[in-house]
Amino acid sequence: MGKQIPERYRDLRTFAFGDSPALADELVELVIKGIKTATCSTEDEPNTSTPGERWVVLDGRGEPCCVIESVEVTYRRFNEVDAAFAHDEGEGDRSLAYWRRAHQNYFGRLGRYSDDMMLMCERFRLVEVFGDAEADR
Repeated sequence: MGKQIPERYRDLRTFAFGDSPALADELVELVIKGIKTATCSTEDEPNTSTPGERWVVLDGRGEPCCVIESVEVTYRRFNEVDAAFAHDEGEGDRSLAYWRRAHQNYFGRLGRYSDDMMLMCERFRLVEVFGDAEADR
């Protein structure tokens, strides 16, 4: 039996980071550890957010892990993403060079990559972790 979303969060939208179960697990773990506090997506992605909106984040098995709250949403081109945002995404060595390589690969897998593609860049805060997320890993 999987984890249940607490009653107070059942009306929130759900999503998983990335495009594979392994990536979803890796990224939600960074969120739970407080390392990942930002994310980006294509501007036309259905999971666009607004400041103050809360989301339930799922792991690679579709299990609810935590709730995040959007604190800032900006739109910028891929080649305009700066080192501070790359650092807040929390992936790899947190450098802009790593961010660019990882996201070129990610958006390339989606068939969407271009150097001047518009991205929704979101910063968020961790609101609550469900159960003992660490023990489940």
